[in-house]
Amino acid sequence: MTLRIILVILTLVFTSRLPQCNAEDRVLFAFDDHSIPWRHNLKVTLVQADKHPDNPILRRGPQGAPDHGHAILYGTVLKDGDTFRMWYLGMIQTKIEKGQAPGYWRPMCYAESKDGVHWTKPELGLVEFNGNKKNNICRVDGPVHSMTLVNDFLSVLYDAEDPDPSRRYKVAYIAHMPYDEIKGGMSQIGVKEKRICSTICATSADGLSWTVVGDRPANAGGERFEVSSLYRFGDFYYSTGQLLSPWTWRPDGSRTGRNVLAFRSADFKTWSPASAHAYSRPGQLTNPPVDDEQMHMGMGLWNRGNVMVGLHGMWQNAATKPEKGEHWNKGVRIDLGLVVSNDGVHFREPVPNFKVIARGETGAWDDKALLQGHAFVNDGDNTMIWYSHWDTDGKVKNMEIGLATLRRDGFGYLSPQESDNDAEFITDFFEVAQNGKVYLNVSGVTADAPLTVELLDHRAQPIPGYSAQMTTSGLQVPVPWSQDVIANPKRALRVRYPVGSPAHVYAVYLSE
Repeated sequence: MTLRIILVILTLVFTSRLPQCNAEDRVLFAFDDHSIPWRHNLKVTLVQADKHPDNPILRRGPQGAPDHGHAILYGTVLKDGDTFRMWYLGMIQTKIEKGQAPGYWRPMCYAESKDGVHWTKPELGLVEFNGNKKNNICRVDGPVHSMTLVNDFLSVLYDAEDPDPSRRYKVAYIAHMPYDEIKGGMSQIGVKEKRICSTICATSADGLSWTVVGDRPANAGGERFEVSSLYRFGDFYYSTGQLLSPWTWRPDGSRTGRNVLAFRSADFKTWSPASAHAYSRPGQLTNPPVDDEQMHMGMGLWNRGNVMVGLHGMWQNAATKPEKGEHWNKGVRIDLGLVVSNDGVHFREPVPNFKVIARGETGAWDDKALLQGHAFVNDGDNTMIWYSHWDTDGKVKNMEIGLATLRRDGFGYLSPQESDNDAEFITDFFEVAQNGKVYLNVSGVTADAPLTVELLDHRAQPIPGYSAQMTTSGLQVPVPWSQDVIANPKRALRVRYPVGSPAHVYAVYLSE
């Protein structure tokens, strides 16, 4: 066998293991009023996801397992070739102590699946636990032991563009470190706690054996921060998470409840101590803020290239204050709502307080509070979203992982507000590639009530030869223009609905 053939085979094997990207280069979601700002007689209807009948689809392990206490998706799901990969937070004990896992360690656990529903927990052989290494705990090495103890939200990023293969998997998680083990120290912002909520970053070649970046937390020198996401958007790596007063405040210095801040790094080594305000629920924007309307643990996010979408925790305080001796957040309830961002920094709700995944009815496994993960995959006709349950009564009951699904990219659609009138939308300007294609994700289109799709110039005027009628529905229906598209840096799209149209447009895709 020649060296060239061997190299080809190795390349095919390696690339087949990489997480697959979506086919479209740019997606304009119906609910994204920055990508589709111009609308006439249209409304946005968001869609609630369907919960899988077999939920919870990943359950805690048996006694003696590293996830016997709970298995929750303070974590990530990626699809790597034909394999779904999950990183989640286990807990060894079945009881918490003063709001924390004993020893400040909830191991990073790993699972795999071929369909996203049925999961296995492989014996990784990496970490000694209960006298052997037959477990699914990922290994984390670092210069300071407390930095390696994952204890809260972990977010895994596959970074295909990193030229160093040992750094292509990246993770950010929370470790609760003693103050005297933080090199460089922390700022005097806020109040001093027994242990600091530290943001730890690590890298890996395979997502299983990790090495901590540097010898101090990413937020060393800054305030405590409950990191809950990691993603790359444009030239920066970003982490978002939650903070509340006294560590953060409203622009005028007044107190605030849980809000989302964003931090950034150009190289994944050094993080700026300066943060940006990323998102607040409406109740936190009033003065005084509405105490019972906060968000929880930042956002679980999905990078679609030109836009970020995700879920945030819609925190509602308990109706009555817990009695003495009861868990501090007994009665807190959390549903999951939709957020979107066009710059990777500033997020908004398309429809405030809409529940994409709502907690279950009383008695259901997920009836108290839901936790979002970085766990979105387009697979076939479906968008798959994994989430988990948090027992806010402090009993660690039913803290396992579930699955919800939508029509592919079907978070919401545009349809006419008044049926006896025509309707239309015009997208923001975008760059058109030579021979580029435009597709619609649409339902309800008929030959008797087609949609008309036009390509517009830089002054939003129709370009001759680029008007076509859409007469069929589907997840990715090409616009049947009679000629190929000519490359141009400034074009837009207009979609017209006839009177009485039953069409639902979920997304526009722009592909090369």
